[in-house]
Amino acid sequence: MMTAAKLTREQFKVRQLRDKRALEAQKKQVLICAGTGCIAGGSLEIYDYIQAECQRRGMEVHVSLIHEGEPEAPDEAHDLHLKKSGCHGFCEMGPLLQIEPDGILYTHVHLEDCDEIIEKTLLQGELIPRLLYQLDGVTYAKHEEIPFYHKQQRVVLENCGTTDAEDIDEYIARDGYSAFEQALFEMTGEAICKEISDSGLRGRGGGGFPAGRKWESVRLQPAGKKYVVCNGDEGDPGAFMDRSIMEGNPHSIIEGMLIAAVAAGSDEGYIYVRAEYPLAVSRLKTAIAKAEEMGLLGDNILGTDFCFHLHVNRGAGAFVCGEGSALTASIEGNRGMPRVKPPRTVEQGLWARPTVLNNVETFSNVPLIIRHGSAWYRSIGTERSHGTKAFALTGNVVNTGLIEVPMGTTLRQIIFEIGGGIKDGKKFKAVQIGGPSGGATTASREHLDLPLDFDSLKSIGAMIGSGGLVVMDEDTCMVETARFFMEFTQKESCGKCVPCREGTKRMLEILDRIIDNKGTLEDLDLLEELADTISKTALCGLGQSACKPVQSTLKYFRDEYLAHVVDHHCPICNKEKPHPTIDPEKCKGCGKCRKNCPMEAITGAAKQVHVIDPEKCINCGACVTNCPFGAIAASK
Repeated sequence: MMTAAKLTREQFKVRQLRDKRALEAQKKQVLICAGTGCIAGGSLEIYDYIQAECQRRGMEVHVSLIHEGEPEAPDEAHDLHLKKSGCHGFCEMGPLLQIEPDGILYTHVHLEDCDEIIEKTLLQGELIPRLLYQLDGVTYAKHEEIPFYHKQQRVVLENCGTTDAEDIDEYIARDGYSAFEQALFEMTGEAICKEISDSGLRGRGGGGFPAGRKWESVRLQPAGKKYVVCNGDEGDPGAFMDRSIMEGNPHSIIEGMLIAAVAAGSDEGYIYVRAEYPLAVSRLKTAIAKAEEMGLLGDNILGTDFCFHLHVNRGAGAFVCGEGSALTASIEGNRGMPRVKPPRTVEQGLWARPTVLNNVETFSNVPLIIRHGSAWYRSIGTERSHGTKAFALTGNVVNTGLIEVPMGTTLRQIIFEIGGGIKDGKKFKAVQIGGPSGGATTASREHLDLPLDFDSLKSIGAMIGSGGLVVMDEDTCMVETARFFMEFTQKESCGKCVPCREGTKRMLEILDRIIDNKGTLEDLDLLEELADTISKTALCGLGQSACKPVQSTLKYFRDEYLAHVVDHHCPICNKEKPHPTIDPEKCKGCGKCRKNCPMEAITGAAKQVHVIDPEKCINCGACVTNCPFGAIAASK
């Protein structure tokens, strides 16, 4: 194995050539998904078993890049390169095992399948049909032919699932750090900022602010201490795009931050990672350590005067810390609370110094832009939203997982082509896009065929946000959905400003009342008034966007609110919730339940067993409390 050493530019180029040759020489690669989801399904046990069993059978098993001339350099056709890859994205089908260069993808792999995989596929070259993905009677042997992947354009996620997530040499072999080398030796800070601006790259954290403009603002600040900070706090329910990149391709983030540091004139940076992402923290720390050993981080990088030290900071476990000023406060050791702006982070960010702050996906785009050019990047996407966007596709859709598509891709393409449609043949109803800060879209043609980009979504009261897509079917009550997100936001409010602290609490109380079928028409007016006030007066982006789920559902699904407050009966909620039941053995036919039922849902003659009509019942519980014989069991 080639020993890591602090490299000069010339030595880096030599190492890169050696890494490329070593990667090209690999005859058989087995990539086992070692993302969080597949690990939970037992992928690491599969990895360990295949390694041990192949070695027992006399096969040479390599777990890192081997260079020609090294003691363990491969020289037999049956040598095997076993890799722990990042997330493949097809989470619904995990644990996943991919075999290259054949492009075979095995799904739902279990420990008991390993012997057959080794014997039939690795040694004899035969496929195992039951482990291949099947759809509508068609079996897909090739990874790239599967509709879930075929319809995507994986740019940022290209190396996730295809490389060893912890091998810096493999990253270098795939042109990793070459963009940084170019930026460091061949470009000025001004030129880097211009290239990023010309590409049209907009921040992928939700706001969509032009990244190049932000970098240029920091570059133009007076000389002195500056910071580069990566936001990996991804707190949206159902979102895991940044987690997958941190776990599967951590060096891309480091390289993007290095380029930003060169552009802005910074010598220190932080990656702020959500506390609930221990694997991401581990992979990032490993990547940083290896980059430091090689001289790509630290002092006098690649033999120059440029220095950049990078730290990993575990988050405080609060959703609000995803907001820029709250995040920097948390890194400083203070309570994560937003502050009044201006000054902006580019002027006074971390420790009141100028700071470049972008999220994981944004930084991961940067090396690709420098390497391929701004024109290449602008060729992808729409006129105002360039490049691709990663989404976490979850909910009532057949194929859940991590996807990446060009900006401008429609919801129809994502849900019905990539996602495979709605589970169990049910009707599509809505998508909550952008998590608690986003809004709901409908099943209308207008919404389904709307290009997904930063600007078009604003026209319907939604936003891309970090990229969470929660698909809902016909059995979803949109009032309950709005209540869920409002409860999340209210709990995550830092409490600093009154509109968010008190306003979201009042809105949640009203939504609870409506869900219990005790609301009024006046409550709907009050919800709209509160939402408008909070959106205009809250201190930070969390509070300003907290009401979007309520506003969008009130606009597009008002009939469901009316069902709760006028009819006091929601067909969807009632269908989902079991109703009280009357025990015929205990019922005496006294009629107290019938007389106290506000919906006249209970019938029965005197001294005869009574029955509850589930279509009329609103689960108010009046029958349970008024029954003197304990004959009515409450819904559960």
